[in-house]
Amino acid sequence: MKKIFIAIICLITMTGQTHACDICGCGVGSYYIGILPEFRKRFAGIRYQYKTLRSHLGPGGTTSYLTTDETYQTAELWGGWNIGKRFRILGFVPVNFNSRVNQGIRLNKAGLGDIALVGYYQLFNTQHAVADKLLVHSLWLGGGIKAPTGRYEPSERKENEDTPNNFQLGTASTDFTFNAMYDIRLMDAGINANLAYKMNTSNQYAYRYGNKFTANLLAYYKFRVAEKLTAAPNAGILYEQAAKDKESNKYSVDVSGGYSLIATCGAEVSAGIISAGVNYQPVLSQELAGMRVKAGNRAMVHVTYLF
Repeated sequence: MKKIFIAIICLITMTGQTHACDICGCGVGSYYIGILPEFRKRFAGIRYQYKTLRSHLGPGGTTSYLTTDETYQTAELWGGWNIGKRFRILGFVPVNFNSRVNQGIRLNKAGLGDIALVGYYQLFNTQHAVADKLLVHSLWLGGGIKAPTGRYEPSERKENEDTPNNFQLGTASTDFTFNAMYDIRLMDAGINANLAYKMNTSNQYAYRYGNKFTANLLAYYKFRVAEKLTAAPNAGILYEQAAKDKESNKYSVDVSGGYSLIATCGAEVSAGIISAGVNYQPVLSQELAGMRVKAGNRAMVHVTYLF
């Protein structure tokens, strides 16, 4: 009970830091994790993420000739490595494909995004019987760094001052994350929570994306389909809160900030050394950039090799 109490305190403490960065997780800074594939030592795989955003909206979400539709797709190499029983490292190498359409004219950008590395320490991992059923829970705390490896174009911001500064491949800034992963499972039914707080720095062009808070809660159930085949459908909620960006290190950017509340549903399937997953995220509620932009539903798939 004491360890469960510690876990709850850690989660509440991090949840209180409700600040965030780039709008709705689109563009240059989304690090959704969800349920990690089960692995004992290492894993490596590829994830594909799809997101949309509509900008230049008028009162009540009305559209005009200025209204622009943006699509953000990411093919991301990701991997994890458990070092002993207490340490874990996760890495993300994204390649971004951005598209913007206005009045039938399409603009595309593609290239390497910002590489991120996150390290975790396992605070505890315990199991005991509850009414003849096995209860297992664990808490991982960690921090990471995001390198400015993606291309950032200052001209994009100057030419589009009345739109979110999302249409970039990278932020040109070195940023830091603080993370927590908590999992509690009674036999095959469990709840997984992921929290992340991303603290951004100013880039060389005196632009600073606002800090970002993300909270994700998933309930899941593991079905043992065969000896080496398991399926885990899951459903939950994802919350993102955004503070406004800063320009010239002091002026708030009006077309930034806000929050989004998103449902999540999906499934994870593991067959021996191969794991695959799919996740769909419909938007439930949002208030972004003073209601001048609207995020669309999201989707993600991954295929991962466990070794």
